[in-house]
Amino acid sequence: MTISSDAAIPDSRLARAVTEFVRDTETELLFNHSSRVYQFGALAGVQRGLSFDRELLYAGAMFHDVGLMPDHSSPDERFEVDGANAARDFLTAHGVPEADVYTVWTAIALHTTPGIPAHMHPVVALVTAGVEMDVLGLTYGAYSDVEREAVVSAFPRTPDFKEDIIQAFYDGIRHKPDTTFGNVKADVIADKDPSVRRGNFCSVIRASRWPGGTHAPGCGCGGHA
Repeated sequence: MTISSDAAIPDSRLARAVTEFVRDTETELLFNHSSRVYQFGALAGVQRGLSFDRELLYAGAMFHDVGLMPDHSSPDERFEVDGANAARDFLTAHGVPEADVYTVWTAIALHTTPGIPAHMHPVVALVTAGVEMDVLGLTYGAYSDVEREAVVSAFPRTPDFKEDIIQAFYDGIRHKPDTTFGNVKADVIADKDPSVRRGNFCSVIRASRWPGGTHAPGCGCGGHA
């Protein structure tokens, strides 16, 4: 089976440039993952009857993990922001209108924030939909066996993809664990390096310089003698 034309990778100058850039930038694991994210996201868009720009969805899907790569990883920004910034610079250089660039930026920046992208612009919603399918399998049953097999045949999963992608996430963020505070990637840090002390939202509130409040023993705020 081939993917229907309304969900296929766009055959355009911009899409070809995106493919070339990401193929040269990412590992094969991440390139194939990102390609599947596009395909599953586009198929979800067709299933849901959404009107979406395939070029913008492709850019968002393909750049969504670029921030994991050393050449595009900052010392103190979330990797999602690094990837979004890389996409912004690339698309701007290729003459994409600012509003469309911002849509792609938002799609990448929010792709690990559950529960919000689904209510936003279709490109934002569908990048996350593709990620949630390929990494988490949340909508596995929404795709036919034929659709899943076509996507994986074109862009293979490694035999141990589940562990491989967790390792890839960790390798891309291990140098800046504090940037995962309040995000699903904090679970990756905790899984791979239990010695890292996770940030705690309640502890930040209790330790703020605002007056008042009590500290519970062992709350982790750092304010106890």
